[in-house]
Amino acid sequence: MDVTERAELTVVGFAVRTTNADEKDPARAKLPALWKRAGAPGAFAHVPGRVDENLYAVLTDYESDHNGAFTQIVGINVRTVPRLPEGMVAVRVPAAKSLKLEARGSMPQALAGAWQQVRQYAESGGSPARAFTTDLEVHHRDGADLYIAL
Repeated sequence: MDVTERAELTVVGFAVRTTNADEKDPARAKLPALWKRAGAPGAFAHVPGRVDENLYAVLTDYESDHNGAFTQIVGINVRTVPRLPEGMVAVRVPAAKSLKLEARGSMPQALAGAWQQVRQYAESGGSPARAFTTDLEVHHRDGADLYIAL
């Protein structure tokens, strides 16, 4: 885990509002369907200005901490916000001092392990403290990089 300055970016994608408790219950979990929709071939083919081939997950609008509701947007990084296709949203991810973790290996297990490290950091009183503002996952061919706002 390293502390770094993450640059501002804009993500266009699909969004859901959920909680970690709901995601533990397959009957209430919304993230699997969100990822299936965002990962479908051609899901973003009609969105202009794509910066790279990565998928981005933005976790934002935290109600409180990891126990409260949050919004997750899964999409692509774009240069400018185009006219949004139906069902998509755009979110500006502000630059932020962030805790960076790398998830490598078998997914989604490696990603779950990285998030467990984040929870341990927060619960142990890690300094600087987690901000619960806007966090980011960057998914690429080698795995995923997490940027947790501090």
